[in-house]
Amino acid sequence: MALVTSGRAMANLERQVLPPAVWNWSGGYIGGHAGGGYGRTSFSNPFGPSIYGGSVDIPSFVAGGQIGYNWQNNSWVFGLELDASAAAANGSNTCLAASHLIVSANCNAGPNLFATGTGRIGYAFGPLGQTLAYLKAGVAWQNNRGDVVNNVEPENQPQEKTHFDYGRVGGVIALGLERALTPAWSVNVEYDYLHFGGPSVATASTVQLSPPAILPANTTSLSSNYHIGRVGLNYHFGVDPEAAPRSDAPYAKSAGSVPSIPDAPGWSFEGGSRLWLSRGRFQWDHSALNNNDALDPSILVSRLTYHGLNGLSGEVFGRVDSPWGVFLKGNLGIGSFNKGKMNDEDWLVQQEGYPYQNTLSGQSNGRFAYYTADAGYDFLRSANYKVGAFMGWAYYSQSSDTIGCVRVAPQDEACLKPGDTRIVGVEDTQWNAPRIGLSAETMLTERWRLNADVAYLPWTDFKGRDYHLLRPKTTFDEQRGNGGGGVQIAGVLSYFLTQNISVGVGGRYWAMWTKKDSDSLCSSSGCVGDPRILAKYSMERWGTCFQASYKLN
Repeated sequence: MALVTSGRAMANLERQVLPPAVWNWSGGYIGGHAGGGYGRTSFSNPFGPSIYGGSVDIPSFVAGGQIGYNWQNNSWVFGLELDASAAAANGSNTCLAASHLIVSANCNAGPNLFATGTGRIGYAFGPLGQTLAYLKAGVAWQNNRGDVVNNVEPENQPQEKTHFDYGRVGGVIALGLERALTPAWSVNVEYDYLHFGGPSVATASTVQLSPPAILPANTTSLSSNYHIGRVGLNYHFGVDPEAAPRSDAPYAKSAGSVPSIPDAPGWSFEGGSRLWLSRGRFQWDHSALNNNDALDPSILVSRLTYHGLNGLSGEVFGRVDSPWGVFLKGNLGIGSFNKGKMNDEDWLVQQEGYPYQNTLSGQSNGRFAYYTADAGYDFLRSANYKVGAFMGWAYYSQSSDTIGCVRVAPQDEACLKPGDTRIVGVEDTQWNAPRIGLSAETMLTERWRLNADVAYLPWTDFKGRDYHLLRPKTTFDEQRGNGGGGVQIAGVLSYFLTQNISVGVGGRYWAMWTKKDSDSLCSSSGCVGDPRILAKYSMERWGTCFQASYKLN
């Protein structure tokens, strides 16, 4: 009897003293990912320093796959990875605007493919070494497409444009966290920075007035960089895909450790509030007909760009999980801003004789509101993680007053007297879009949790109204747009103060854009519009979130 008691005591002592086995990251894996973010393609100006523009902002949604192999030495993990992504991305901005006397161009750019080959180094930590923090770097490749199109030109001049479609090798550096869910499955959240030099692309000849001249065709040099956040799911070869994690408890615990924060197998609810410190942007491209009276949506007669719209919003959010893996989630927020600028560009203003004009105004009384509502299903789940797909709806509205007016080009004429900050215009916008996405949540340690959402917006509906208050008769543009697309991505790292209460910090990026649709210029006398005159709209808002939540199992 004493021997039996002694054996049990020894076994208990070994369980308390011996460390748990480290998770084995070695081996091959294959998986998929989805994400999105912000990019920029810059165009050099062969005609001299630009007054304005020269860089095209490009919101992007990406989705693709990856394959790789890991070698593990104690807690250090080394690996190689190849990945490829298709991209839905497009942006436009003014370029080649060296003078208000030159017909400047509209530059369009958007990558459609990315590929990378990287080496990575990581460190496994947490219970059983199931969490991997890693850094990776290597070579990248992109295919970038777009146009350089002269905007409205004087009569009897041929409309000039050039097109580019090229592949280019560059570099990538990335940071990520990967969490082993089972021996076969892991989920990761990653930030990628990609940079590419660019080729020399031909520009069309253009027109200069005063003195009249034709500036011959030249070249512009391109460069691109992108900031992409993505969520990935990997399948690891050589293991049983049905195998459970290697610990019967959610986490291996040492004496005196705090309890873990698992999900209950039944119903659960989590709700809370967030503060979102963000910066916004809105752009309205108003197209024109070329000199052959033919439709070309890439030729502009006017563009309004609202940028630097720094704001603060508060929101409430919640998520309900069922015992069957079905979940509902959403948020509702409202915010304001009193900072920002608006550039109003016009091409070939006949009555004033300038090929290009640009005025700068401020923004005030800005406000925005938004919500998302989703329903989904967790196809991977346990006490400490869940990975699911969802469908839902997104809404975003924004309005602001435009104040003051300073002439950027030409500078020899006044728009308003210095110090005159009267309201000269108002812009109201509303966006609606369906969402299709991926949601992932996992406990990294006993107290730390990581959440991430990626949503693709396959179609958008836009309605807006732009008021002009300085004209002899107050007028407004009725704005309509649809098609296009968008991306919404967010990630939060949170810490559980108790079994139920957590605080967290994270980031969010939202972008939506339309293909094209028509505008109508309206006043008290009614509306007029040419159905061939098209418009394109785009918005972005991104920033940092702080949250507090309560979880009820």
